[in-house]
Formats: sequence, C-alpha cells, structure tokens
Amino acid sequence: MHKWMKSNEFVSLEISERIARVTLNNPSRRNALSWDMLVEFRGALLEADDLRAVSVIVVDGAGPDFCAGYDMQSAYARYAAESPDVGAYRTGSATFDDDAWKLERFQELLRTPFVIHKPVIAKVHGNCVAGGTDLALYCDMVIAADDARIGFPATRAMGSPPNHMWIYNVGPQWAKRLLLSGDVVSGRDAAKIGLVVASAPASELEQEVMTLARRLATVDPDLLATNKRIVNIALELAGAGTVARLAAEMDSRAHLTRAKKEFDADVASLGFKAAAKRRDAPFGAGEVKPSW
Repeated sequence: MHKWMKSNEFVSLEISERIARVTLNNPSRRNALSWDMLVEFRGALLEADDLRAVSVIVVDGAGPDFCAGYDMQSAYARYAAESPDVGAYRTGSATFDDDAWKLERFQELLRTPFVIHKPVIAKVHGNCVAGGTDLALYCDMVIAADDARIGFPATRAMGSPPNHMWIYNVGPQWAKRLLLSGDVVSGRDAAKIGLVVASAPASELEQEVMTLARRLATVDPDLLATNKRIVNIALELAGAGTVARLAAEMDSRAHLTRAKKEFDADVASLGFKAAAKRRDAPFGAGEVKPSW
C-alpha cells in the first residue's frame, strides 16, 4: 500500500489508498486561520492535486475543533503594531481599498479547494465557525459530526463572510437566518438544510467520510475532475465568483460600521475573548434549529 506523510508547521499531508488527507494542525489555537497556515494549506492541496497517486482529498482539523475561524488575536496584535502612515507596503487596515485588497489575498488561498481538479471532502467536527465555514464551504462536499457547531457569529459585530458560498448551499432565506443573527447550527441540522451533505455521530464521522472517499477513489480521476468542474462552472455562471469578489468588499464595508468600531474598542480594553463573550451574551446558546 502506497502511504506517506509530510508535515509543515501548521498543515500536514498524508496519502493512503489514493486518498490525500490535508490536516489543519494547530490545535493549541483551535486551527485558527493565519496567513502562514493558509499558504501551507494551499500548497498541500496543490501538491495532492498534482500527484498521480491521489484521486480524492479529505480536509480535516487536528484536536477538538475543525477550525474556530480566522486568527483574530494575531490579527488585532498586528493591526495595533501597524502605522498606516509609514512603510512601503499596504497595512491591510489603512483604507477601504487596503482592507478589500487584504481580504482578496486571503480569498485566493481559501478558494483553492474549489479551483483544483480533484474532489475535496471537508470532515467537520467541533467548532466550524467564521473563517472555518469559509474554508469548509469551498470544499466540494462537507460531512459533519452531529454535534458540530457551524456558523458565523462574527456577523453580530465584526463583519460579513468574505467568501460567500452560503446562498449556493442553503438558499437566500436560510442564508439570511444564519448570517443576520450569527447563530450556529448543529451538524445534524446543517444536513437537514443542505449546508452539509451528511452528518454522523462523532464516533462514526471518520467512517462516514472514508466510506465516501473510498467510493470516489475507485473512479477514474479524469472523470471525477470532469464532473466536479462542470458543477463548479455552473456555480460560476450563477455568479459564485462575482459574489465572492463583492463579498470581500462588503466585509470591508462592514468593517466601517459602528458595531465594528465598538467591538474593536472592547478588544482594546478587554481582550479578544472577553469582547467576543460580551458580543455573544445577548444571544444565549445562539443555536438555531429547523422546525421539522
């Protein structure tokens, strides 16, 4: 059996049975998405897409969470150290256009599962929130643990999803229900509304994902690519690429709101975790359940 593994600082790549496993591997930070992690993530996906020994790719997260979002603690520390008036390069926070530019650069990395030829399955457990959903929804299929938590709580005060695949998975009403409130949905309920393709008890999630991956791995990779790409072309024709570009600009617009300024002030005085706790307190458990 052909099997090998390569590890970088934040992402590992393992290949076995024609299946590549790309693992976000920074559990001490709950696999929060930094620029360095996303560069490694893109590199691992491109390598797996290039290797003839691979037919299918599984993306998962080490530790208790798939991905708890963007690495905002590091981001706020970087913003505090930046001066918009000096330096040869953009700070990413000086102007509306700087902000949109920065978000578009992140978007290029996150979009990698969508643009490569081989099918990508996201295996979601624990928290898959904010930037974690941006990453998962760019994968071709998502399978979640029943008790996974999926959503974008940051829409309550911090911005708007800069990669906007929500409407293409759940339609406009559920996209609004989740994003206007910032509420999360369990993996079990996410399957009911089409946000994920299936869910399973946490103890059976690996088996559920690998059963699908092995089925796909029996198919000619060129045929897999043919069928993936025509569906994605249909998404492009339905505006997915344009919506993603506009989503980055809408997130930049959202960063100019009163709510974001107040949240940033809380971060400065309380720290990020306490600010997020204060943001979420009025929403209680903050979980929405389909009525059926």
